[in-house]
Order: sequence, then structure tokens, then C-alpha cells
Amino acid sequence: MSIAKQYINETLEKIQATSPRQPIFFQAATEVLNSLEPLLESNKTYQDHAILERIVMPEKTTIFRVVYINDAGKAQTHFGYRVQFNSSLGPYKGGIRFHPSVDLDVLKFLGFEQIFKNSLTGLMIGGAKGGANFDPKGKSEAEIMRFCQAFMVELSKIIGASTDVPAGDIGVGAREIGYMFGAYKKISSNFDGTLTGKKIPWGGSLVRTEATGYGCVYFTQEMLAKYNNALEGKECAVSGSGNVAIYTIEKLHQLGAKAITISDSDGFVYDKDGIDLDLLKEIKEVKRARVSDYAMLKKGAIFTPKSAYKQGCNGVWSIPCDIAFPSATQNELNLEDIKTLYHNGCRMVAEGANMPSTLEAIDFMLNQKDFLFAPAKAANAGGVATSQLEMQQNASMCQWSFEEVDAKLHKIMKNIFENSYEYAKAYNHEGNLVVGSNIAGFKKVADAMIDHGYI
Repeated sequence: MSIAKQYINETLEKIQATSPRQPIFFQAATEVLNSLEPLLESNKTYQDHAILERIVMPEKTTIFRVVYINDAGKAQTHFGYRVQFNSSLGPYKGGIRFHPSVDLDVLKFLGFEQIFKNSLTGLMIGGAKGGANFDPKGKSEAEIMRFCQAFMVELSKIIGASTDVPAGDIGVGAREIGYMFGAYKKISSNFDGTLTGKKIPWGGSLVRTEATGYGCVYFTQEMLAKYNNALEGKECAVSGSGNVAIYTIEKLHQLGAKAITISDSDGFVYDKDGIDLDLLKEIKEVKRARVSDYAMLKKGAIFTPKSAYKQGCNGVWSIPCDIAFPSATQNELNLEDIKTLYHNGCRMVAEGANMPSTLEAIDFMLNQKDFLFAPAKAANAGGVATSQLEMQQNASMCQWSFEEVDAKLHKIMKNIFENSYEYAKAYNHEGNLVVGSNIAGFKKVADAMIDHGYI
């Protein structure tokens, strides 16, 4: 066993000892640290400065109680969190998630991934994540507003335009950002760029809504071009039906590809003629309804409920396609799923969600010589990149055009692909963007940590 591998294993053992019962965080750490072996083997500086032990530990973790009054007049209590993981490159930056599954394990995983994703953008932002085990589904507008205001009472104590700049995530869209921004403004008496994902009239950035989906497709386009291929004419399976999925589909259609699936927690829809984007937006963004409604309204579309899925598999990946875009949530694509996709002719996966593929699925993809894999921290960095562009616009008190922001986003995604590819090649793993993106993101942060001393 190499010295580098021994160092990695020792660090992973420490994580298991100090962060028990946090399997999702451990999975993320395992994926990142193992891919760093070529760098650590060639440069002992990072071990000398104990970078791995330090980078896997958040700089600050805040857990707080959130109490709001529901429409029935009863007090409701939830956990609120903010995991401020690393600020070596700039202010903490990462989304707020409202979902029943939110706990410290999930947020440590997301915050850890955010460190390297943000580093890859080339912009000066650190990594963080936050949220609450609150479910906006089924809640009234008034209940959501009261919860957001109660959440911000505590969150406001640890954020700021040059300290920590949260954005949205699952369960937190422009509506929730608006309520939180209003509360922050009242508490702090500041109108600044402390939150991103704001609506356009009061400080938001054009393209921010579309950015994660658009960015993932731009990354895919660049990766295909590297191998003398193109998106045009490709049939694409997309999971999810939220912000990332919708705008992945929109950009795919603009570039001549066809998205044929969508999904939510109830099941998935297959539309052989291609997803009707206007209908999908009406159902999800206006009516906030379920994808089953799409199948009822669109002739030829077929809805398959989750109860009909093959055991241990995600039904959306049973549909033959050229490229798969997992855009819903973590670990939604497992080994059996990717084997099914591959058997049915799929030859690329581009991750729009955070860590949507299991470690076993990733290993399978990387071991197929005729398969391309675009890992999340590189492929879905467009959202946070455009959030930072929103910060720039807020700081200068101006607003750029859609075309200007979109061009900057495309350039950022192109640079992320090229840097990831070149780092993989430099460390004898050409084409392996897991290795390339992790080393590229890690090295920049680790070097800054060394420069800053032991703090």
C-alpha cells in the first residue's frame, strides 16, 4: 500500500470514528479522497500540513431550533442547520434546503461537495450548506412565510455579504428566498447581496433560475465535442421535474436533443415525442402539481407509479436513451440502474443533482471504455457559478443582460471541463473526470489553506 493510500485510509477511519451514523457524508468523502491518490503520491506537502484531516472537518457547524405557528394556531418545531465548511477561497457559499430528509449527515455531504464545486468555478467562494427538516409541500403561503421568517431569525446571526451567502436548493425557490431576504433586511437593516436566487426586480440575476440545468448541458456539450460527438439528435432520459430538470430539458431542446422522461417521488413519465416544456412548466412552476398530471394532459405520455418499479431500481432509468441526466437527488442511480442504461444503449451520464450516482455505479461507468461520465461537482457547478455572478452584480449595484450572464456561464462550464480533463491527463487518468475535477478543485483549496496557516 502506498504512503498516500495509507494516509487516505487513516483519514477515512477518523471520519468513521468521529462522524458515526453519517453514511452519505462518508460516501462523499470516500469518493473525493480516493481520487486524490495520484496528487498525494506526487506531492507530500499536503500530508505534511494535515490537509485531509482539516478539509473533511467543517470550520463551523450551527444547529438551531426553528419555531413557527401553523394556520391552526399551533407551534411547530424543526431543526435548522448551517454547515460552514471551508472559507479558504472566499465567503461561504451554498444553498438552503427545506425537506424532511434534511439532517446533519446530508448537509455535511452537500457542504463538503460544495467546497470543490465552488473551487472549480474559478470564482472566489468557499463551501457551505444549510437547511431544515421542514417540508413546504402541503403548507399554505402564510405557513411558508412564517417558517422562512423564523428560520432567518437564527440564520441571520451567522451570514453576511462577505461572510456567508446562502442560495436556494430543494424546497427553496424564489418564493422562499424572498421571504428570507425580507426577514434578513428587517433584522439587519441592510439591503445587500447576502442571499442569492433573488427575483430580478430586487437584486436577482438573469439566468440564475436556468443556470444549473443550462450549465450541465453546456458541460455535456463540451465533453461530447472533445470526443468528436454532439448533442444534436440524442434522446435523453432526465430524472426529476424541479428547477434543474426543467432547464436541463429546455437547453437540450434548444441544442437539438430530445428529453423523453421526467419524474418525481410518485413515479416517472415517458413521453416518446419529447417532453412538452410549456406543459411541464405550467404543472410544476405554476400549479405545483405532480408529474402524473402531465401524463393525464399529454396524449401519448405514460406515467409509471413508483409502486411498479422493479425492486431496488429507479424506473426512469429503464427507458432506452443515449444520455442520462440524473437531476433529482443523491443516490438515485445505482449499479443495477446503470447496467440497465448501458444494456439499453446509453453511453453517457451527466449529473445534474448532487451525488446522484452510488459509488458502485460510478465504478461501473469509469470502467467502460465506451462510456462518458460527467460528475456532479463539475457538471452541475453552473448554479453556484451564476449565484456568484449575482453577488458581483449586487456589489456593483447593476444588472447584466441575459445574454451576458449566459455567455459567462457557458465560458465557466467550458473552463471547468477543460481544467478537469487536463488535470486527469496530467495525473495519468485521461478521461476520468472524477479524478480530474477532484484534484483540480482540491489543489486550489488546499494550497490556500497552507498559505493561511493553521487556523
